Formats: sequence, structure tokens, C-alpha cells
Amino acid sequence: MIAITPEASRIARLEAVQAMLLQVGRLSCSTADLDVFLQAAHAAVAHILYAANFYVALYDDRDASIRFVYFVDEVDPPEDPTKRYPLHDPGESATAWVILKGQPLVLKGDDFADPRWHEGSAQWRTGTPAAHWVGMPLRLSDGKILGALVIQSYRPERIYSQEDIALLGQIADHVSTMLERVTANQRLEAAIAERTGQLEREIAERRRAEELQRGLYEIAAISATDASLDEVYRAVHEVTARLMYARNFFIMLHHEATQEFDFPYSRDEFEDPVPPGQRFPMWRGLTSYVVRTRQPQFVDPARRAQLVELGEIQQARGHLGISTWLGAPMIVAEHVYGVIVVQSYDPAIVHSRADLEVLAYMATHVASALSRREADVRLREASEQIRRRNDELTQTLDQLRNTQDELVRQEKMASLGGLVAGIAHEINTPLGICVTATSHVEEELHTWRRWHDEGVFDASHIEEMLDELDLTIHVLDGNIRRGAELVRSFKQVAVDQSSGQRRSFDLAAYIDEILLSLKPKLKRAPCTVHVDCPQGVVMDSFPGALSQVLTNLVVNAVMHAFPERSDGRVDIVGRAEGQDVLLSVSDDGMGMNAADLKRYFDPFFTTKRGSGGTGLGANIVFNQVTNVLGGSIRAISTPGAGLRVDMRLPRIRGEHAPTPG
Repeated sequence: MIAITPEASRIARLEAVQAMLLQVGRLSCSTADLDVFLQAAHAAVAHILYAANFYVALYDDRDASIRFVYFVDEVDPPEDPTKRYPLHDPGESATAWVILKGQPLVLKGDDFADPRWHEGSAQWRTGTPAAHWVGMPLRLSDGKILGALVIQSYRPERIYSQEDIALLGQIADHVSTMLERVTANQRLEAAIAERTGQLEREIAERRRAEELQRGLYEIAAISATDASLDEVYRAVHEVTARLMYARNFFIMLHHEATQEFDFPYSRDEFEDPVPPGQRFPMWRGLTSYVVRTRQPQFVDPARRAQLVELGEIQQARGHLGISTWLGAPMIVAEHVYGVIVVQSYDPAIVHSRADLEVLAYMATHVASALSRREADVRLREASEQIRRRNDELTQTLDQLRNTQDELVRQEKMASLGGLVAGIAHEINTPLGICVTATSHVEEELHTWRRWHDEGVFDASHIEEMLDELDLTIHVLDGNIRRGAELVRSFKQVAVDQSSGQRRSFDLAAYIDEILLSLKPKLKRAPCTVHVDCPQGVVMDSFPGALSQVLTNLVVNAVMHAFPERSDGRVDIVGRAEGQDVLLSVSDDGMGMNAADLKRYFDPFFTTKRGSGGTGLGANIVFNQVTNVLGGSIRAISTPGAGLRVDMRLPRIRGEHAPTPG
């Protein structure tokens, strides 16, 4: 027979503990029923420890109470898991001490009477004293106390060891985690149920609000037509009846000048309708009380008796058996236009304060609708005048927009035309040199042929001829290359500007091409242009738009920044930053004041009006950067400190970029 060593026994117990914890963990993931989970947890713990007496108390800090959600005991009767016990002081009970102190507690026999535990209380409120009592706090992941897990023994021979207590502490930690998950699901379900109820109430309120709004639209619509006033009043009654009990309904109109009133519309279960147009002198009734107070009034029999006793109203006329009476003033421009009244004679049908709020809201809008009807003729006349004026303004605005679009197109074509003229002028020089060199070669060939015919074409003449040809070919090659470079640069920039096609390009190389195409303009410029942009910054965008942006900014600097200088400087700086390119064009010229800077990108704004400036260059720059290139732009300047335009452009333009126009 193989002897079981203490070490082997300990390992077996640890394996059992591990299996128990895994079992509890799986259960916490598979069930949201707290009672089922705790029963299984109790059964699992019982495989490891003596747990004939086992309970779990959960703490609610909102009302400082606990409830025993799970309670199994050999001696004491079971607890109602829904009953809550107030918990204010650690000295109230051992369970209270564990929860409020947040610390484990182990008690034996006489310890229950030890005053150091219950802090001055006469005795703990507790059940049957145990031979051994062990309580462990259940703590949430954020440190908040969830409750307590307790095991106890009434048998002196069943005493828990230190290892048992330590093991219970570990079990409590795992149970805390599982309980947090299970109770979180319950809290979530409770929150969902509460929110569902709230949403149902909100939906009901929203439906009523929508019905009210729809009704007000109906009233406003019918009051704006040629319908009779009686049809308008009937529509008001129908809308009110959809929102509340309104079998007894009337509208009173107040004539302030004569202190009279009439009932243009009335419906009542017991009273005959009042003839429309018949006026009555104001008397101290409920409707006149609403007029005097200018406030909605909710009147039931007790309130009516109180108003009579206070002298606010006289004994009401008509049927006295009302259960509720609602009256809301129709006020327009501080004038009480009238009163809308709803009442019930049936004690089983009682209006609410919410009904009064709805009626008051309706009264305000009905008053507005009726007052608008009175001014309808004047408004229609004014509306016709406004319509004619609006048509004229719309036509003028369309003409202005068309003119602006045409000017923008002209400005863009003028920029391209200036580029063509400058390049053509620049190419004339190398082409002229090539023509001259070609003519020189023809003359030399004629001389050499004559020498040959005369028989004097010797070695010295051949050497001279070769030297002359070498020099001429060198001149031709240099000027042809120069012309080809200018044509290539012009072709690329011109094609980009005119076609507006998207392609990939190296930013630094393209800036050089743009400046090469601007070389004719920059030759006589009062400034020099410097570029600081590393090679390898590749963009997939619209180079034509970028060319126009840089061309306009450089030309603007040349034209405006250095009115009395010849040593100005323009800097173009480009940098890659993540998925963007930071590009800036700055000068050290005269700068701009704050007022002009605010209008810098406005169309038709220029400081050179009458000197060739159209005021569209900066506006085109803004539109190209923000619309075509998909970036952002800002201008910074102060008088005497130059102007800097900063741009942030995406290196790869989005798929839905607008086509440049």
C-alpha cells in the first residue's frame, strides 16, 4: 500500500481548488441567475471546506443596506433574499464589521462578546453564536466593497485551520470576480428595463408632442387659407379632442375696448351653443378670472369654492357639476385675445395638470394663428412685393455669379497666357543663337568648299575647320538643350494647368519646374526666390492646381511685396509631416495690415486696383487648396514684416476629390 504524504495531499487539495475555481468561472459565464450561481459556488466550496453553514450578503451603498442573497444554515432559519437590512455601523454585527471595515474577520466562541469588535455596542445583532465564524469581504475590481462571504461551524470539533482561512480568502477573491460579472449583468438588465420604461414614457410623450405639433400645423395651415373662422375654430376643437377629453369645449373672445366678450364657438353636453356674434358684458366668472390673471387655470370643485370664498369669482353660471375646468388665455402682444376652455362633468374623467400645459401651449399658438389671419391681407401684399424684389435680386445675383466665374476663368487663362508669352520670349534667345550658329557653319562650309576647289585645302585648314565645327556644335548643343528644357518644363506645367489631371509627382522637382516656367517673370523681379524642399516627397494629387497656387503666390509677392526695393526675398519651404505636406510661401516685403489680411482671400480684393490687379489671384489659391487639393490654408502678416501663406495638403488626395475646373 502506497502512503500518501502531506505534500501529495496538499497538491491534491490545490488541484481540487483549481478545479473548483474553473467550475465557478465557467458557471459565471454561462448563467445570469445569481441564485443558481451561488448554489453552484456553495457546492463547489463544500468540496474543499466544511461549508454546512454558508451565506453571502450583498451591500448596496446607495441606501447603506444589505440583503442575504444566499443563506444556508443548520440552526438559523433561512433569510428572505429580497429583504434589506440597514447597515450604518461596524459594531452592529460581524457581517457589518467585515463589509464596512473591508477586512476579513475570524471569531471563536467568546469572541462574539469581545467589545473591541463591536466598538461599544452592547452586543452584536447576530444569529446563533458559532464555535468558529470566518467572514471575507467581497471586493470589486475598483476596490469597492460588494458584500461578504461567510462560513461558520457550530461544532467545536469542526474548526477551520489557517490554511482553510487563507483558502477561503482566495475563494472570496474569485467569487468576487464572478459576482461582479453576474451582478453586472443583473444591473445591466435592470438598467435596460428601467431605460425601456423611460423610453416608453418618452415615446408616449413624444407621440403626444408630435400629435400636438401636427395639430398646430393643421391649425396654422387652415388659418392661412380662405376657410371661414368657424372652420378654424372647429379645427382647433378637433385637435384638442385628439390630445385630451374635450367633449365640452368653447372659445371666448375678449374685446378689451368695450370690456365685452362673445363665444364664436361652443360645444357642451348640457348647454345649448351660444349664438355667434352675441356679446356679453364682462362679469366675474372663471373665464374673466383667466383674463385678469393672464395665466392658465386648473379648477376643480374645491378650487372653485375657494375662488368664490375669496371673491375672485361670483357663483358660476350654467351647469355647476363640473369635475375639472381648464382655461388657457390666448395672448398676442401683451393683449388677451381670448380664452380656450375645456371641462368635464364626469367624475370618472378628470383632466390633469399636463392637460392644462398642453392647452396653454395650444392657446398661445392659436392666438398667433388668429392674429396672423387678421393681418393676412397686408402680409400677402407685402409678400408679393418681396417676391418681386427677390426675383430681381436673384437675377442680379446669378449675373454676378456668372460674371465672377467668367473672371476666374479669364484669370486662369491669363495666367497660362502669361506663361506662354514668357516661355516664348525666353526660347527666342537660344533659338536665335542656334540660327546664328547655323548660318556661321554655312558660311564656313562655303569658304572651306572654295578652298577645296582652289586646291589650297591643306592640313592646317582641316584643323581650323574641325576646331570651328567643334565650337559651333558646342554652342548649338547648349542652346538646343536649354530650349528643350524650357519647352519640357512649360509643356508639363501647361498640360497640368489646362488638363487638371491627377498624377504622382516629386514635390521638389515639380517646384523647380514651376520656377523654371516663371523664369522670364523672375528675371526682372525685385526679389530672388529660394526653395527649401527635400527630394523624395512624393504626392499623388493635382499638380496643375499646385502649379497655379505657387504661381499666383510668387507672382503676387513680385507684384505687391516690394514696391520700392530690388533686394527682396521669397522663400518656398516644403516638408513632409506624416500623411500631409506642409508648404509655405513667404516674403520679407511690406506686409499687410489686419484689415486687409482678413480680406486677403476674398474675391475681387486687391491693393493694386487700377494697376493690373483683378483681386482673384488669392481667391483662386484658396479655392484650389481647399477644394481641389483637399487641404487648409492661412495667411499671416503684419505691416513691415512680410507675408507668409501656410498650407497643409494631403500627400494622397482622397478618391472623391472634385475635378479641377
